[in-house]
Amino acid sequence: MREVLTELMQWYDKGETVGVGTVVATFRSAPRPPGASMLVGPGGEAVGSVSGGCVEGAVYELAGEVVESGTPVLQRYGVSDDDAFAVGLTCGGILDVYVEKIDKQTFPELASVADDIAHERPVAVATVVDHPDSAWVGRRLVLRPGQDAVGDLGSDRANSAVADDGAGLLASGRSATLTYGPDGQRLDDGMRVFVSAFAPPPRMLVFGAIDFAAAVAKVGSFLGYRVTVCDARPVFATKTRFPDADEVVVDWPHRYLGTEIEQGHIDARTVITVLTHDHKFDVPLLEVALQAPEVAYIGAMGSRRTHEDRLTRLREIGVPEEKLARLHSPLGLDLGARTPEETAISIAAEIIARQWGGSGSRLGELEGRIHA
Repeated sequence: MREVLTELMQWYDKGETVGVGTVVATFRSAPRPPGASMLVGPGGEAVGSVSGGCVEGAVYELAGEVVESGTPVLQRYGVSDDDAFAVGLTCGGILDVYVEKIDKQTFPELASVADDIAHERPVAVATVVDHPDSAWVGRRLVLRPGQDAVGDLGSDRANSAVADDGAGLLASGRSATLTYGPDGQRLDDGMRVFVSAFAPPPRMLVFGAIDFAAAVAKVGSFLGYRVTVCDARPVFATKTRFPDADEVVVDWPHRYLGTEIEQGHIDARTVITVLTHDHKFDVPLLEVALQAPEVAYIGAMGSRRTHEDRLTRLREIGVPEEKLARLHSPLGLDLGARTPEETAISIAAEIIARQWGGSGSRLGELEGRIHA
C-alpha cells in the first residue's frame, strides 16, 4: 500500500470512502508482490496496480461492489483452462486479492499508521482476510515494536498468535499471509490473516568514495535502499560527489560500521559494498563486517589477485573460514561491464540474485518457471 498511500490519505482525510484491492498472496509467476494495492476513488479514479494490467478491470468492478455493500471480498485470479478469455493472468501466475472499503469508520487507525510510515517508524497491519465466521473478516491489529497491539481480531488467542508472528514479519520487513485455526490455533487452518509490514527502507552501505561508488549509490537508491557512502577522506566524501546518497559520512569505514552495529542500525536486510580495494581500509572493515550479525550481502571490489591477498590478510588476523565464505569477491556478476555504471548494474544484479535465489543465467537458456 505504500506506493498509493498519498492518494489514499488525501481522500481519507476528507472523509471520503475508497475501495482498496490488495495482493495478499501469490503463486508461481505472479507479477506483483504481496502488499501491492489498487485504489478506486470516490469519483471512480483508479490508482495503483495489483497485477500490472492483467486483472485490474475485474478488481476495479469488484471494488465498486464492495464499497456499495460494505462487505470485503477475498478473490483469487489465475489462469482458466476452461475459458481462454476469462479474467486471468497471462503470465501463468495466481494471486489472491483482498478487496475492502476504507474510510474513517472502517479503519480508524489508518491516520496513525500513515504517520508512522511517513516518519519511517516500523509498523504492521494484520487483517483477517478469510474466516469461517464472516464477522471476523476485516478485523485488524496494528503492530509496533515494543508496544501492545492495537485492535482486536476476535479472541485473545488469535490476537496473541498474530501479534507474535506479525512481529517477526515486521522485523524482517516482509509482508505475508498467515494461516491459523478459527480461534488462532497454530498448526490448523480456517483463518487467514494478511500482515502488511511497513519497515524503514533497507540500508546499502557503500565504502570507498570512488567513481564506482557514485554509480552504485545511484542504482541502490533506484532499488529502494537508503544509501550511505562512507570514506575517511573528507576531500572525496562529499554530498556534491554523491548526490544520490541519502547520507555521506567522513569516518574510518571499520569504525563507522562497528558503531552502526553496536547501535542496532544493521539488520538482515543490509547490503554492504566495499569498493576501496586498498588493504589498509578494506581489511579492518571486512573483519568487522564478516564477524557481524547476518546481513543480506557483503561484497568487495578488486582483481582476483587483490581478492587472494585480501583473504590471506583476513586469515592472518584470525577471521575463520566460515566467515570468509560470506564474502562475495570480486563482487558482481559477469556482464562484461567496463564503465562505473555498468559495474554498478553488475553489483546490483548479484545482490538481487542473492536476495531471490536467482542463478544469474540468461532466462532464454533456462526451462521451467521464471520465478521460483
